[in-house]
Amino acid sequence: MNTQRALIRIGALAAALFPTLALAQETPALSAGDTAWMLTSTALVLLMIIPGLALFYGGLVRSKNLLSVMMQCFAITGLITVLWFVYGYSLAFDTSGMSAGTLNLHSFIGGLDNLFLNKLTKEALIGAFPESVFVTFQMTFAIITPALIVGAFAERMKFSAMLIFMGVWFTLVYAPIAHMVWSGDGALMWDWGVLDFAGGTVVHINAGIAGLVACIMLGKRKGYPSSHMAPHNLGYTLIGAAMLWVGWFGFNAGSAAAADDTAGMAMLVTQIATAGAALAWMFAEWVAHGKPSALGIASGVVAGLVASTPAAGTAGPAGALIIGIAAGLICFFCATTLKRKLGYDDSLDVFGVHGVGGIVGAILTGAFAAPALGGFGDVRNIGAQLWIQVQGVAFTVIYTTIVTFVILKVIDLVIGLRVSEEDETIGLDLSQHDERGYNL
Repeated sequence: MNTQRALIRIGALAAALFPTLALAQETPALSAGDTAWMLTSTALVLLMIIPGLALFYGGLVRSKNLLSVMMQCFAITGLITVLWFVYGYSLAFDTSGMSAGTLNLHSFIGGLDNLFLNKLTKEALIGAFPESVFVTFQMTFAIITPALIVGAFAERMKFSAMLIFMGVWFTLVYAPIAHMVWSGDGALMWDWGVLDFAGGTVVHINAGIAGLVACIMLGKRKGYPSSHMAPHNLGYTLIGAAMLWVGWFGFNAGSAAAADDTAGMAMLVTQIATAGAALAWMFAEWVAHGKPSALGIASGVVAGLVASTPAAGTAGPAGALIIGIAAGLICFFCATTLKRKLGYDDSLDVFGVHGVGGIVGAILTGAFAAPALGGFGDVRNIGAQLWIQVQGVAFTVIYTTIVTFVILKVIDLVIGLRVSEEDETIGLDLSQHDERGYNL
C-alpha cells in the first residue's frame, strides 16, 4: 500500500501519541467487524446532514424559508460528493512529498495524484476495512462542514451564490485544513501535535468562523433585531437535534476507525459531554430568563456534541463532563449576550455554538487528554499541549477568516451575495425555488 493509502486522519491511539491514527504501512486482513462499524458510522454521519441538520435548521427559520434551508443542505450534499470524488479526497489525503518535520507545500495541501479516485481499487484497505468506506466516511465530514455554515446566513443569500461559495470554500478552506490536521507526518498541524480526534478544528471551528464572516459580510436580515423572527417549528428542530445526537456516535465513535475500545470510550465520552452541555445550557437559561426552553436544550445538545468532537478519542468520562458543562455555559453566553452586544446577525448561531463550542473543546482537549486528568492520550506536559491546541485554533481562525472573506468578496463583486429586499420579504422558498413549504 502506498503512503497515501497508509495514512488516515482518524483512528485509535497510535502508540498513544495522537488521537488520530496513521495506520500501519502493511496491509492487514479485512475485518468484517471493523468494516460493518465503519459502514454504520458513515450512514450515521449522513443521517446527521439529511435529514438531521436539514430539519434542525428548517425548524429554526421562518416558514417562508423552510424549503430554502433544506434545499441548501441537499444541494451541498450533492455538490461536495462530486467534488470529493473529483479532487477533494486527493487534496485532503494525498501524502506525496511529505515527511515528518519537513515544511513544504505538501504540509498545507495534498496533491492531485488521486484525481477521480483513479488509484482506488475494490481490494484496497485502510487498516482493516475497505478504502472505499474510508473515502465515503471522510466524504460525509466534508459535506457536513459547509452545510453547517448555511445557518449563519439563512434567509438572505442567493442560492446561486451559495453554491459557488460552498464549492470554492470546500476547495480552498476545508480540504487544506483537513490535510494540515489529519494527513499524517509532514502535515503542518499534525507535526505540531494538535489533537483533533474527529473534527473540532477541521469541522466546527472552520464552519463557525466561516459562518461569522459570512453573516457579517451579508449584513443583517431585514428587520433584525427589532422584528420578531421566532423559529416557525421547534418540533422539527428537536427532531433534527435528536438525529444529530444519535448520528454523532458515527461521527465520534466512528473516528476510531475500528470496532474497538477507543470507539467504545469515544461513544461514552460523547454521551456524557452532550448531556452535561444540555443541562448546563438549560439551567443557565432557566436562571437568566426564568424558564427553560426547548430551543435552549436543543442548542445545548449541539454545543456538547461539538465540544466532545476533538476530545472523544483521548478524554475520559470525568473530563468529558467538564468539557460539556463548560461548552454549554460558554456557548449560551456567546449565542445570547455576546451576540446581542456585538450586533451581528448569525441567524441560527453557527458561530455561537459550532465556532465557540469547537474552540472550547479543542483547547480543553489539551488538558483532559492527559492521564493525570483521567485521559488516554500521551500528554505529560499539560501546559505545553494547551499551547499547541491554542496555536491550532489560532491558525485555523486566521486562515479561515482571511480566505472566506476573499471568496465572499469576489462572489459579491461578480454576481452579488444577497437576494433583493423584495425577495427577502417574500421569502426564499418562493423567490429562489418557486415553492412553498406549506400550501394551505
